[in-house]
Amino acid sequence: MQEIKIPELAESITEGTIAEWLVKEGDKVEKGDAIVELETDKVNVEVNSEFTGVITEIISTEGEDVSVGDTIGKLDENGEAGVSSVSSSTEKKEEAPKEEPKKDPSQESKQSAVPEQNGDVIASPAARKRARELGIDLSEVPTRDPLGRVRPDDVEAHNNAPKQEAAPSKPAKQEAAKSEKTEFDKPVERVKMTRRRQTIAKNLVEVQHNTAMLTTFNEVDMTAVMELRKQRKDKFLEKNGVKLGFMSFFAKAVVGALKEFPLLNAEIQGNELVIKKFYDIGIAVSTDEGLVVPVVRDADRKDFAGIEQDIVDLGKKARDNKLSLKDLQGGSFTITNGGTFGSMMSTPILNAPQVGILGMHNIVKRPIAMPDDSIEVRPMMYLALSYDHRIVDGKEAVQFLVRIKQMLEDPYDLLLEG
Repeated sequence: MQEIKIPELAESITEGTIAEWLVKEGDKVEKGDAIVELETDKVNVEVNSEFTGVITEIISTEGEDVSVGDTIGKLDENGEAGVSSVSSSTEKKEEAPKEEPKKDPSQESKQSAVPEQNGDVIASPAARKRARELGIDLSEVPTRDPLGRVRPDDVEAHNNAPKQEAAPSKPAKQEAAKSEKTEFDKPVERVKMTRRRQTIAKNLVEVQHNTAMLTTFNEVDMTAVMELRKQRKDKFLEKNGVKLGFMSFFAKAVVGALKEFPLLNAEIQGNELVIKKFYDIGIAVSTDEGLVVPVVRDADRKDFAGIEQDIVDLGKKARDNKLSLKDLQGGSFTITNGGTFGSMMSTPILNAPQVGILGMHNIVKRPIAMPDDSIEVRPMMYLALSYDHRIVDGKEAVQFLVRIKQMLEDPYDLLLEG
């Protein structure tokens, strides 16, 4: 009998929630077959079977939180398809009365000493394993890591430190949390937040607390872009097999502006500025599970068709929950398009640790005063640039957004250079 365990998935994934079992008790599986889908903070991950055999028992059901190393089921390498632990246990009951297994006091004590791990704690898998062995709550372990990540030596140092007054027990904390719930006289529905939604909420609040975020606005006349798309869209589709959308124009304009204002392509690490010499542009995508930001790699080296194809592919993967960690990591700047849903104006929140995000909005025809003082009805879009004022001064931010406006209002050079 083999145990089905949560394997080491990636450096940044140590916990997850069982989203869906892809097999059931009694099913025959081959080594390498996907057997369970795990929802993590960032992406959904399929766990593959390490053995060939029959699923005899499912221990952790859908919706349960699990950690790396946890046993979630059992598999019999010599089992026959259609036979689960239910039928086998029934046979055993008919053969002889089942005796209550004797409890090992030392094991019982050891298990009760291991606290429930806090999903908000960032820790390496080795640190979590050591904490479980020592019966230490990771939320109580101080760390010297500037990013707050708990490492094995932090756990050892906490274990060897002089013991302080005991913290409130978990049941006490749970009772306190329960007492904070607002009771209503009228009907309500309580729905547990998904792990990803909890992470999104936590990250957005941290950005607001840990950055000096400011937003500047401008507007762009989309006449030239729309006219160019109208002229080229059929040939573009025929040649490249993908439609010419607005996003490639904005991605190219952002790359051009980042080259002129490199601090918007930077991030803070400790007391250093890391100015990136690459242009990996995150494109925000809305899914049923929340907003995700897959990354178009090397947008400066791709033509319009390459960018549009990447956006189509990443968008489909996002909606199908097929994004990998590689698809989401390492972006240097983000573009988000609230105009897709009809937004006229918004202040986008930074995608940390990036220091800039461009918000696109709805295109609306408005009367505009032209240089010769005549009035024309033009398709106008409001742009919003949120930036981290710790790195970027207001002058740079305003000039960055003006430069994007200029390139979009005269997009022929963008298309030729692209």
